[in-house]
Amino acid sequence: MIELTRLNGTPMMLNSDLIKTAEASPDTMLTLIHGEKLIVRESIEVVAKRVLAYRALLLTNVALRLHPFTEVQKAVSLASLDLCDQPSAAAKPRRESDPEADR
Repeated sequence: MIELTRLNGTPMMLNSDLIKTAEASPDTMLTLIHGEKLIVRESIEVVAKRVLAYRALLLTNVALRLHPFTEVQKAVSLASLDLCDQPSAAAKPRRESDPEADR
């Protein structure tokens, strides 16, 4: 949530995920996803910076809570093992028109 100021000077908290569009006409008018319109004192640039800062904070919190060796990293490390020295039944499929396959 970001803190903004209504045109009458009242501070408010807004869920930034609800913002659909922002217009400067000359005041900043925010249109929310359900159609409600809010006029705020902050410029579009300030609103955008606050939204980006809030989302960066959320992503930082998520990143700090992740285990350093997640399941995805485990899968990637297993998939990148060098298995060239081990025989594989599916290493080279045989095709009837492949002359090398008959050798």
